[in-house]
Amino acid sequence: MLYHILYSFSYVFTPFNIFQYITFRAGGAVLTSILICFIVGPYIIRELTKFKIKQVVRIDGPSTHLSKKETPTMGGLIILLSVVISVLLWARLDNRFIIWLLIGSIWFGFLGFCDDFLKLKRRNTKGLSVRGKLLGQTLFAAGLAAYLSFFPQNPEFTTLVNIPYIKSFFINFSFLYMVLVMVIVVGSSNAVNLTDGLDGLAIGNIVIVAFTLALFAYFAGHAKIADYLKIINVSGAGEISVFLCAVIGAGLGFLWYNAHPAQIFMGDTGSLFLGGILGISSIFIKQEIILVLLGGVFVAEALSVIIQVYHYKRTQKRIFKMAPLHHHFEMLRLSETKVTIRFWIIGIILAILSFASLKLR
Repeated sequence: MLYHILYSFSYVFTPFNIFQYITFRAGGAVLTSILICFIVGPYIIRELTKFKIKQVVRIDGPSTHLSKKETPTMGGLIILLSVVISVLLWARLDNRFIIWLLIGSIWFGFLGFCDDFLKLKRRNTKGLSVRGKLLGQTLFAAGLAAYLSFFPQNPEFTTLVNIPYIKSFFINFSFLYMVLVMVIVVGSSNAVNLTDGLDGLAIGNIVIVAFTLALFAYFAGHAKIADYLKIINVSGAGEISVFLCAVIGAGLGFLWYNAHPAQIFMGDTGSLFLGGILGISSIFIKQEIILVLLGGVFVAEALSVIIQVYHYKRTQKRIFKMAPLHHHFEMLRLSETKVTIRFWIIGIILAILSFASLKLR
């Protein structure tokens, strides 16, 4: 909005030319979303506490989590509000990627809100049915896949997927590319959702992944840089970095309240939409495979649940003391803060390895 209004008057007041630069608007998006979190955060926490919108704790979970049942949830509303307002102010609203990201945020945020609402209404950990949640996620993912089949990110690489660390090596997924898009969007949304179980754990890693993808997006949108780094150039992808910077700012602002001991939890309202955004962004910038490495913490958390459930159904025995993975380490008597910080460190290492893929080709 600021871009469309102020930049249009740059011929009258030349300093307004600064709004054409993605880097300036990305910085503005970070600061704006942090500020919004600081302004609306205390109010939303008070209101959620007032209406007893409290965390529903797993009965079979770690005993240390029983104290969390008085902590308000649905804090994803703070993040969603901060991101949307910041993006509306700083991003180019005529950019197709921004439009899809905004729609995706609202769609997944609504799904998460419904899930949280049903959990609170029933006073247990069962919200939306697994089938209902997957249906809602898949519908959006299928729509996005269909759109990209007609209007690809880069027509030369419509169904091609680059393999990181290998120069000019691509796999042609052909018609299966639509399936890949749906798997990435739905998978990333649920993986972040499963990771959200300790104070600051999910949001800290989201900030790390969003920062890395923001740089990838800027590089992909810049023809000369993309050519130098030998990555796929995607026209207009630089604008995605503005959106992701709004996510970074909102994440840092939310972490202010979510750091241990948490004053509020994001709930599915936040985790589903944030996970979906990371998946959608990686698809838009044609970095589909690197997300598996970059989001390795989320992948490990999701795999731990899948492996645990599958193995238990077959043998009636558990591989992990408890799933998702962060609970396993808690059951090994590691403190919640130690597990969280170690997972952040792993996330940073994975981000560095992901950056290394830009030149190790």
